Amino acid sequence: MRLDKYLKVSRLIKRRTVANEVCDAKHVSVNGKVARASYDVKVGDVIEIQMGANCIRAEVLAVTEYATKENAASMYKLLP
Repeated sequence: MRLDKYLKVSRLIKRRTVANEVCDAKHVSVNGKVARASYDVKVGDVIEIQMGANCIRAEVLAVTEYATKENAASMYKLLP
């Protein structure tokens, strides 16, 4: 699954267009490397999102096409 779609489905970022813009601005890195929106997300990847002073680190636990609000949080684990 594409990185921008994963960010939207997992609800780490609310809209796919915003996720795409954040990736284009090089504020998203996967496993320590800056990633494009077209990056193919795999289980075990560590995604880091830098938005202003806010930094979110999450490990990918599952990659599913669709997720409800209840099980979206089970797609990733937040890291310190």
